[in-house]
Amino acid sequence: MTNEIKICMGSSCFARGNEQNLEFIEKYIKENKLEAKIEVFGARCENICEKGPNVIINDTIYNNVTIEKLTEELRKLN
Repeated sequence: MTNEIKICMGSSCFARGNEQNLEFIEKYIKENKLEAKIEVFGARCENICEKGPNVIINDTIYNNVTIEKLTEELRKLN
């Protein structure tokens, strides 16, 4: 099964941390050799900017995403 991660690329989410979150996710996937298990997509604005940065993992929306929160969720996908 392939897992999907959608990263909101709206200007608010990107400015609030999704630029760093995207870099972290790509690095994590590469370092853990998860390329075959995880697909990463950019998403348009999810219209929940005030809760950003927003990341969607397998249809679950995560708000105020930090590197720590991403690490926790990515470990579940191993």
